[in-house]
Amino acid sequence: MLRGPPDERSPDELLAFGVVNLDKPPGPSAHQVAAWVRDMAGEAVASVERADRRAEPIDQAAHAGTLDPKVTGCLPVLTGAATRLSQVFLEGAKEYVAVLELHDDAPADVEDVVAEFEGPLYQKPPRKSAVARRLRVREIYDLDALEVTDRRVLLRIRCESGTYIRKLCHDLGLALGTGAHMGDLRRTATDPFDDSTLATMEDLADGLARWREGEARSDEPRAAGSDDWLREVVSPAERALTHLPAVTIAPSAAEQVARGAQVYAPGVIEAEDAEEGQLVACFTPEDAAVCLGTMVGDADAESGVVVELERVLV
Repeated sequence: MLRGPPDERSPDELLAFGVVNLDKPPGPSAHQVAAWVRDMAGEAVASVERADRRAEPIDQAAHAGTLDPKVTGCLPVLTGAATRLSQVFLEGAKEYVAVLELHDDAPADVEDVVAEFEGPLYQKPPRKSAVARRLRVREIYDLDALEVTDRRVLLRIRCESGTYIRKLCHDLGLALGTGAHMGDLRRTATDPFDDSTLATMEDLADGLARWREGEARSDEPRAAGSDDWLREVVSPAERALTHLPAVTIAPSAAEQVARGAQVYAPGVIEAEDAEEGQLVACFTPEDAAVCLGTMVGDADAESGVVVELERVLV
């Protein structure tokens, strides 16, 4: 079944296909935080079911890129069916602020040495990582030494997804001739999210509680704005797709995609800056997400496959 316009969804529909730009606290793992979000949302939705409306259960949540327990910051968490689009976070960049702890006094050319690490960088995942320890290349888009104080260097890092900041800090220490390790680390952006719209776990709990209280008054008019706070915290999952090229398809084509069909040229209404080989997101004319896929054809053609399905979202 196709979803309606993102801005017109009820709170339970929002939670069933939503995303929270969470400010991860220090202590728990990213996996634990996602599990807490899943349980909180699932309990809230189950508690407000009514005889005239059965909400879709919330039994899944997924985070957008692992953060170690001590690391804080931007951790988008997808809820419900939105977990199907978690791969989109592999397409965007990540941004961090890190403290580089030098093992000796900082040399005079810190800024110059740091700048040399911009560009493609060979990395081998650390021993404690969850992936195979194979040499691989990751791109460092921007690397700036913002401040140098005694044996500490404050770094701002914008990099390709999958970059190991701890390993980058170790390599910087070798290049500087002092040795170094990573101190505090905070993620400030995960495309398309940044730290300007972060919400805490407490914000989510408060938004869910206020919504539940408003829904509980079934014998009186619903409290005005009882879900406003929740809508400030939870966004439609389409918010996580804004950094991808968009393809608008006809409702009839969307219905076929929901049954596993590819996206064919006659069903394409508009393709926004999508190039062959790119991961794209397909939407209905009402801006509801339909699928993720790879652009393989010409959107202006009269026939043929335009988008090859990777993940159906309806």
